[in-house]
Amino acid sequence: MELNELRNQIDQIDKEMAVLFEKRMKIVKQIGEYKKENNLPILDKKREEEVIEKNSKYLHDEHLIPLYKEFLITLMNLSKRNEE
Repeated sequence: MELNELRNQIDQIDKEMAVLFEKRMKIVKQIGEYKKENNLPILDKKREEEVIEKNSKYLHDEHLIPLYKEFLITLMNLSKRNEE
């Protein structure tokens, strides 16, 4: 496969990730508002850990698991900033 073809595939994936990121952040905001309205704790460390473990199991390449966990932790940290 040509380099430009591979780069085009990465560009398409990045575009899809941007759309999913925006969608996720909107939902995170809604969850934060719901929790505030219902006097629920905003942060739930146990749920975060469960989400990381559950989603890591979707990977077929086990060598990517540590990187994916780091990705999810970063995403969750950004989500927390979005709730502010």
